[in-house]
Formats: sequence, structure tokens, C-alpha cells
Amino acid sequence: MRSVLSFFFLFLAFSLNSLSNPDQQKGSAKFPDGKTQKSANYTYTIIPAENKTWCYDIYMDKKLFIHQSSIPGLPGNEGFKTKADAEKIAKLVIDKIKKGEMPPSITIEEMKKLKVL
Repeated sequence: MRSVLSFFFLFLAFSLNSLSNPDQQKGSAKFPDGKTQKSANYTYTIIPAENKTWCYDIYMDKKLFIHQSSIPGLPGNEGFKTKADAEKIAKLVIDKIKKGEMPPSITIEEMKKLKVL
């Protein structure tokens, strides 16, 4: 019984430690600092999405930085109706990153203003 309790408390301690240090968890997002963001070279690629729609990937210094496989902020898995619409939003995301906005959230109002919705 003692070994079961010891195991339980040891497991609990490790679990609480991982929750208190989210940066140490595998797969946690780490955004570059402001200096790195401004000096990096950003590119994008328009990619096909579900139901003959389009989305984008953003690259920072040739490394995949953002994979956006659906319209941001909307439910579902479909992308933009045209490649041009996906390109407008990809460019807006890059502009936001260069200005230091992390994460570079896109609002419904911004998409309406660019006439992609």
C-alpha cells in the first residue's frame, strides 16, 4: 500500500510540475522575440483546402511558421473561395508579425474590409 501511495504522490508531483512550466512541454508554441521578427524574411505559399478552397502557409526564414488550413476565426475546415483572398490575408498576417503583433490574429471585420468574406 505504501508503494502505491508513493507512486501516486510522485506521479502527482511530476504532473503539477509540467503544468506549472508550460514552456517545457513538447509542442508548446514559442514566438520569436521582436528583434528576430523584424529582421526575419517572411514568405507565404497558397495551399489548397477542403472543398476546392484556399488557405496559406507563412514561412519565417524558409521555415514553416504558421500553417493556416481554414479561414481564421470561423468554424469549419473550409478555406477562402479564391487564391487571391487567401493571399490578401497571408500578406496581412505577415504585416502584423513584422509590427510585433503575436499572435497575429485576424478579425472578421478585417476580412470584411479586405472583401474576402
